[in-house]
Amino acid sequence: MTKLVNSGALSEEWVSSVAAVPRHEFLPETIWADENGGDTECSRSESPDRWMKLAYADVPIVTQWDDGAEADRSTPTSSASMPTMVVEMLGDLGTAPGHRVLEIGTGTGYNAALLSHRLDAENVSTVEVDAKVTAQARTALRSAGYTPEVVCGEGSFGWGARAPYDRIISTVSLRDIPPAWLAQTKPGGVIVSPVSPLFGGGAVVRLTVGDDGTASGPFTRSAAFMMLRQQRYQAASVDDYLPGDWPGGSGQSWTEFDPEIIGGDWLAQFATALALPDVYYRRHEFGDGGWTWWLFDTAVTSWATVDSVPGESRFEVRQSGPRRLWDEVEAAYNQWTATGRPGYERYGLTVTPAGQTAWLDKPDNVIPEHRP
Repeated sequence: MTKLVNSGALSEEWVSSVAAVPRHEFLPETIWADENGGDTECSRSESPDRWMKLAYADVPIVTQWDDGAEADRSTPTSSASMPTMVVEMLGDLGTAPGHRVLEIGTGTGYNAALLSHRLDAENVSTVEVDAKVTAQARTALRSAGYTPEVVCGEGSFGWGARAPYDRIISTVSLRDIPPAWLAQTKPGGVIVSPVSPLFGGGAVVRLTVGDDGTASGPFTRSAAFMMLRQQRYQAASVDDYLPGDWPGGSGQSWTEFDPEIIGGDWLAQFATALALPDVYYRRHEFGDGGWTWWLFDTAVTSWATVDSVPGESRFEVRQSGPRRLWDEVEAAYNQWTATGRPGYERYGLTVTPAGQTAWLDKPDNVIPEHRP
């Protein structure tokens, strides 16, 4: 905890709660922690000292794979978030005694315990989509002496039974803020959530709900969270974009812009994604360090490829469909650099029941979604 205080991540209002709630009591027997660049397995019974050390390390800990199937352990689907991120997001929430809070994504239950300690359990509701994870969290919370309302349900619906709330906090990421969250937050209330645009990057947004039922606010920091299950994107087959043989009627051109510049820059991906919310990419290695970038639109009308070849000064582009997706990506990136490569905190979102728009510096400076 000392490191969290010294770093400035842990605000004074949360010190007593972090000190009182033991993180290790919310972790299962087997965990997977990010050590040396990879998720390594650790069993409490087999390696108790290492397990306990990881329980209090400033690293995210995976507690479930593949929605509980865990056969291949290919995709982490539940976790205990990195302590620094936990306390920073709680600081963003701006809670006060008496506030009613809804948490989306119960996970281990640790975050709900912190909220319960500070605000009293009767003021805390938490929603978890996975039945097994819900049961484990409820048990851990009760064992630790906390009894918030724990609901098994779809997070995008919020939890109307206890609405309205002063604060909503999500510990899962999403592309679009659900309308239900706006409707269930009091005017003047705050919503804090990670946002992961389709193209890449990710950041925490802090929204304030207005009297008219809309919400607006800035991003506060970068973040990488597991996606809300209801908003996981299911991409169409490549064959749906590219019927027939290669090159599928695409036009050839060349660019001096290496797509790997974006691939290696989380902030650049985020800025590009805000300008192109309906575009996503996939990368495939073709040997000797080269990568083919595939770009697609969600309407399944257009696609593009760019070959990043190490040592080359120009790169082959293929584009097909009514949109020129690589041209749009390059234009979005160039616009970001032209405005001084703004960081996360200069961007924000305005959300209405009908959708959301991204902005730079102020809400009326809306980022155009398509660039010719």
